[in-house]
Amino acid sequence: MMIYGFSFLSLSASLILPWALTGLVQGERITESLVRDVRQSSTVQEMRLPSRKLISAVSTATTYYVSGNGNDRNSGLTTSSAFRTIQRAADLTNPGDTVLIMNGVYKNSRNAGSVVSIERSGNAKAWIRYKAYPGHSPKIQHNTWSGIGLSNGVSYIEINGLEIIGNNANISLGYALSQKWNTSNPRTNGSCISIEGRDRPVHHINILNNKVHNCGAGGISVIGADYVKVDNNTVFNNSWYSVYGNSGISLLMNCNTDNNRGYKMFVTNNRVYNNRMYIPWLGSGTISDGNGIIVDISKLGKRGAYRGRTLIANNITYRNGGSGIHTHESEHIDIVNNTAYENGQTPTLKKGQIYAGYSSDVKIFNNIIYTKPGQKANSNMKNTNVTYDYNLYTKGAVITVMGANDIIGDPEFVNPSNGDFRLKARSAAINSGYYWKDLKTDCTGKPRRAGRYDIGAYEYR
Repeated sequence: MMIYGFSFLSLSASLILPWALTGLVQGERITESLVRDVRQSSTVQEMRLPSRKLISAVSTATTYYVSGNGNDRNSGLTTSSAFRTIQRAADLTNPGDTVLIMNGVYKNSRNAGSVVSIERSGNAKAWIRYKAYPGHSPKIQHNTWSGIGLSNGVSYIEINGLEIIGNNANISLGYALSQKWNTSNPRTNGSCISIEGRDRPVHHINILNNKVHNCGAGGISVIGADYVKVDNNTVFNNSWYSVYGNSGISLLMNCNTDNNRGYKMFVTNNRVYNNRMYIPWLGSGTISDGNGIIVDISKLGKRGAYRGRTLIANNITYRNGGSGIHTHESEHIDIVNNTAYENGQTPTLKKGQIYAGYSSDVKIFNNIIYTKPGQKANSNMKNTNVTYDYNLYTKGAVITVMGANDIIGDPEFVNPSNGDFRLKARSAAINSGYYWKDLKTDCTGKPRRAGRYDIGAYEYR
């Protein structure tokens, strides 16, 4: 079941579905590198029988095909016999299988809680992958609780190269305001990708290279999970109409599935913009979130405070309603080499572009923090062991805390009004950063030079 929950303990609300829907909607809802798909196989142990030949059984991974012109009565085993729905393939997958999704628009059926609900797991040596067919651009479009939902303790799943579109285009602000107390309306409260692990922790999930937009609630919502990589996604126009506090990319109540204290959660190389709230969060009656990226209440996970580290790096966040990036009641987080530009579009949200609040063991290094004059660049609310350093702030920014090697200057973006945040040759960000040994490339995959990094998501040369 895909269930959302909100933190009544948190100043920052997160995506929720009403607990009362438990009986109505079933099956809602890393350090792994991007690697080439390899056909996987597993072999049953061979047994020797007297005076018999050696007997073995081999199970080979399967590739399923889905097409906008397919039919669920087909075998799904070739492009010419493709399934029509992704769910049909999802219900058949086993470890090592791949689902290749061809051109088409894939919508939820009338009473479904999601377009595709993923509950069958891969394993460490044989992930299950849902991918766009090479050269194709499939679209998942929905007006329900989620486009893609992962739940029921699912693990070792990759979602790669899909476009997920919510229902915002069919909703007016007036209608959304008329629903501001309605917790059971999926048309306004639906998310694009929902990872729901509060009942059973979800783990080892890769969300890669997707276009995620126009969902009334969260863009990519990760709740109660471990070992998740959110990499190279474009996330925009989400969080507009839900009664819950949502953001473009949110990690809520990260959950320990082992004792590893290294990097386990990754939010990297994403472009996140124009996510904001227009409807008050029902928990406070105020606009609370609409951030680009947030790590929320990881100190209060179901299995205790989250012990693993989270890396937030090489992201570009701009013109979101709340912050570009921030942590709330969370710890063990590195926010490195991001570019945040003119976030805080909601007038009542004034805590900064990139900051930590009520957090500990957070490092905020090498970020470009661009504000209009007189606006806050950062905050320092009841933090312990939170370090800001080697960041670039623009002239006129209100800087609450400034590190010893932070600088004030002009990043000299190529064309920020059109979303081009590459650096010009005169940028103050060039060669002004700190060498962060765990981050070798910029947001385009270009190697960062040893020694002094450039500040921000882009390396100039």
